[in-house]
Amino acid sequence: MSDYTDILVEQDDAVLTIAINRPDAGNKFRHHTCLELLHALQRFRLDPALRAAVLTGTGEKFFCIGGEHEPIKSFDQSQVLPIIDVYQAIDVIPKPIVAAVNGFAVGGGNVLHTVCDLTIAADTAVFRQVGPMVGSFDAGYGSWYLEDTIGRKRAKEMWYLNRKYSAAQAREMGLANEVVPAAELRERAAEVARELATRSPMALGALKAAFSGRHNGVSGQARLAHDQYLSVYLATKEAHEMSEAFAERRQPDTESFWA
Repeated sequence: MSDYTDILVEQDDAVLTIAINRPDAGNKFRHHTCLELLHALQRFRLDPALRAAVLTGTGEKFFCIGGEHEPIKSFDQSQVLPIIDVYQAIDVIPKPIVAAVNGFAVGGGNVLHTVCDLTIAADTAVFRQVGPMVGSFDAGYGSWYLEDTIGRKRAKEMWYLNRKYSAAQAREMGLANEVVPAAELRERAAEVARELATRSPMALGALKAAFSGRHNGVSGQARLAHDQYLSVYLATKEAHEMSEAFAERRQPDTESFWA
């Protein structure tokens, strides 16, 4: 699935840029868009040469204005829009992902940048939740993580009243880390990603697992333990001795572990 139709993917050294490429549809994500995003995110996770990613939208007007729900003729899980899988992938991949919000971030688009690790916004960006206006809602990432980001009262204000927030307002309330001129957005986001690529990958991965683990329960704890600590433990002489002793059907030399 390297020949994408709904997204554009570019690699510049250690940084992967993923852009939703449906500007005529407000960069809405449909079922196929989600599958392509998942494919690109998995590529990012598994490629050791890639250290950080930038998520954005094509064009100058839209970052992403949510989901394009296609009619479901009967309840079939295969037809459910797999955007939660995308949010989860962004949240748990042990590498930093920077959102470059180039325009309207509305509904699911606002959730999309919220679950990213950092948000750089163009000065022309607009942030909004419209669920109660259109008969929709987000009872997971879009509410819990938004509350973590901007506080309970602000998050309820955003969801209940459906107001538009400028980039400057988003920065003031903590919804965006930086605001830059629109013409400088892509370069600034790439610059931040390149800076992140110079940091300790294990430390960043452990920190990301720690932040996401608060809401991810056993899976969050498992990722912190398995993806970070276990990988270090398996390289120790203790792990090697225990494994070799088992294979050789002998008692392990546990006294050496305490030396």
